[in-house]
Amino acid sequence: MAVRAIRGATQVDADDREQLLEATRELVQTVMDRNALRSEDLISILFTATPDLVSEFPALAARELGLGDVPLMCATEIAVPHALPRVLRLMAHAETPTARADIQHVYLRGAVALRRDIAQ
Repeated sequence: MAVRAIRGATQVDADDREQLLEATRELVQTVMDRNALRSEDLISILFTATPDLVSEFPALAARELGLGDVPLMCATEIAVPHALPRVLRLMAHAETPTARADIQHVYLRGAVALRRDIAQ
């Protein structure tokens, strides 16, 4: 068993609380499904949001999925002028037997443009 970091991102159309929560739930669930993770495999999840997203904490969506006992943290991405707007990112740390090369990083919606090299 190894500790692995799994990256993911998604983009929302607007700074709308329900859109943010729905997109975050989709991102977290997809990361877990594609990497065959259970909540007990998760060590922690760090969420970031671009500075234009302030309607809700992304961690709330993870708690709504039943991850209330997983340490969760939210932060703001640095405001780089040419950055893609309205992006939610996560970095999940998990215990898994999956080799680093086989980890499935997840980029959804418009965030696929961030990492075309590893987007699924």
